[in-house]
Amino acid sequence: MIQSFKTLKISSLIVLSCCINFNSEAQKNEVSGNLKYVDLRVGNVGQLLEPTRPTIQLPNQMVRMFPERKDYLDDQITSFPLIVVSHRLGQAFSIKPFVKPISSVNYKEKLAYDHDLEITQPWYYSTYLIDDEVQVEFTPGKKTGIYRFDFTGKASKSLLFNLYNGGEGSWKFISDHEIVATETYHGDIPVYMYGVFSEKGTTGLIDGDKALTEKSAKGKKVKAWISFPDNKSGKIDFKYAISYISPEQAKKNFDKELQSAGFEDLKKSGEKTWGEVINQIQVEGGTEAQKRSFYSSLYRTYERMVDISEDNQYYSGFDKKIHNSTRPFYTDDWTWDTYLAHHPLRIILNPAKEEDMLNSFVNMYEQSGWMPTFPVLFGDHACMNGFHSSVTFLDGYRKGLRNFDVSKAYAGMYKNATQATMLPWRNGAKCELDDIYRTKGYFPALRLNEKENVKLVDPFEKRQAVAVTLGGSYDDWAVGELAKDLGKTEDFKTFNARGLNYKNLWNKDKSMFLPKDDKGEWVSIDPKFDGGMGGRDYYDENNGYTYKWQVQHDISGLIGLMGGKKGFENELDQLYREGLGRSKYEFWSKFPDATGLVGQYSMGNEPSFHIPYLYNYTDAPWKTQKRIRFLLDVWFKDNIFGIPGDEDGGGMTAFVVFSSMGFYPITPGKPEYTIGSPVFEKVTIDLPNGKKFRMIANNCSVTNKYIQSAKLDGKVLNVPSFTHDQLTAGGTLELEMGPKPNKTWGLGN
Repeated sequence: MIQSFKTLKISSLIVLSCCINFNSEAQKNEVSGNLKYVDLRVGNVGQLLEPTRPTIQLPNQMVRMFPERKDYLDDQITSFPLIVVSHRLGQAFSIKPFVKPISSVNYKEKLAYDHDLEITQPWYYSTYLIDDEVQVEFTPGKKTGIYRFDFTGKASKSLLFNLYNGGEGSWKFISDHEIVATETYHGDIPVYMYGVFSEKGTTGLIDGDKALTEKSAKGKKVKAWISFPDNKSGKIDFKYAISYISPEQAKKNFDKELQSAGFEDLKKSGEKTWGEVINQIQVEGGTEAQKRSFYSSLYRTYERMVDISEDNQYYSGFDKKIHNSTRPFYTDDWTWDTYLAHHPLRIILNPAKEEDMLNSFVNMYEQSGWMPTFPVLFGDHACMNGFHSSVTFLDGYRKGLRNFDVSKAYAGMYKNATQATMLPWRNGAKCELDDIYRTKGYFPALRLNEKENVKLVDPFEKRQAVAVTLGGSYDDWAVGELAKDLGKTEDFKTFNARGLNYKNLWNKDKSMFLPKDDKGEWVSIDPKFDGGMGGRDYYDENNGYTYKWQVQHDISGLIGLMGGKKGFENELDQLYREGLGRSKYEFWSKFPDATGLVGQYSMGNEPSFHIPYLYNYTDAPWKTQKRIRFLLDVWFKDNIFGIPGDEDGGGMTAFVVFSSMGFYPITPGKPEYTIGSPVFEKVTIDLPNGKKFRMIANNCSVTNKYIQSAKLDGKVLNVPSFTHDQLTAGGTLELEMGPKPNKTWGLGN
């Protein structure tokens, strides 16, 4: 199956665009501008791991919805959530329509639908439940949503509400057309709901399988239902609001957004809001498939972070308290995935929003005592490794962002860098392994099959010793660079030196970053395959061939380790040609995250994003142009298989947005962009300062992918880079494109 799937992926663009009916009649709901290119189904089937979800929401807003099902291949829907609380980390309050009498309902029954009768747009969802013959529609607000159910012709019309999280919940009908509820999320976080039905009905509650006579009930298995009498239209609207603060605040959120707004009002407003953000970037040229891939990716970058503020208040999972603030509070971010391209893209498109997000990070530090790594509703989720929020702060600061407390941000960065544990999937104070990193300059590893002797180490995630050392070097560099900018000279010296720790694990003989034990001795491993599931004893989700390049902050230093530019270039070439040394199924059984393979290069995982751009630091920038076009064309199609790995709520699709436009932030923390190969003839970004950045690629096409010459603001440009200041000043990058490489362009001569 894997080999057959690989063949499918490298088929021609035309065949792939037609093999899935992405232009079904149901999807042809006329929309304006570039919204017509946004398709929520792109990537809805994961190659090996998680699919994208067709998330219906307003940009960066709290209420998100997608039908509960395994993936796009599933023809049954389990339920419809009122809110997706966190990306891939749960939801609250389910709703289902039923056309059977409540007394005969099987509460676990799934709802069959027809894919070709489903509409998924960022602001609107519709599906037809083909067995029950019920139409379901949804449109989101910020803290609210409206479901519409069309029961036309049905004698029995009921809605069933349930809970998702296994904790205690409550339901109460406060009238024959109003309901309030509470669901406990993640053990101790109450989520509140207030809702209104467009019709009056007969209401009831159920505890397990037992019908209750009361109008309110609490418990872990309590459900609520409402049945409606015959009416002329057969349509029932359910308008609701969510709060993390209180039941009263849920009602206020409802009044604020829905008191005078109906389904069509909310839908129209949502389309307008999405049009504003999607049309901020205008493209010309390129194929229709490339436009669908580009704008569908741009939509994805607005799934997270989300604003959970409610009337100048917000609940924080970092201290379990409600806070007052006149600024939005954002959460739900996985910085290991997002610091590379997602945050840098937002700095360009909406720097004020990025400042609010950085300010939220500072608030999280004040409330919890640590700078967050994976901030979600319940606090800092202990995930992955590294303190990459440090890189994000530096990147924002050096690109002119100032509307956050920089001194407190630095204090949090410093504390994490000196007192927190670097162990993967662990939060809190340092342990003995961290002391070794901070004294010897590397994170110590165990030998093959050696038993773990440090209790704090996660039994599955392991030490990830090389990955932690390399990530820590980048993070420490970021702390040092911000220290320098803030005039903290001694801190700069300390962390600048620590930024070179990556060199301590470079094995010259093997030309690879390899582990050392706590005594400083090399641990002998096969960097292709050793280290257990995902290579986690030494690397993380990828093997040594990916981590060979994890030195974005000191590319010249990495080039030096490989013997200079030519050696560096040769090593890059070999990465894309190096065999697995075993069958694909054997390799993927241990490295399921290493998808989108080209040789040993893994397009399907975030640590690989910058690697094809590294040719720009050699005497062969044309190879970056070649690789980027190939990778975009092979792995990012406009169909249900169109994401090669876990998309991670915008982490991966931000790479597609940048690379399709023709440039990329190869080193977050340095205010510059490296140039690739745009897929469009013209890209225009409407900047928040009222200016426009333009990228013009004359004669650009599928075949004309190589840069022949370049100008920036009318001046000859012969280096493959430009600065953030040049972008925000409203610069114009003009490229002349051709079918064969100009091997002298970009060499700085």
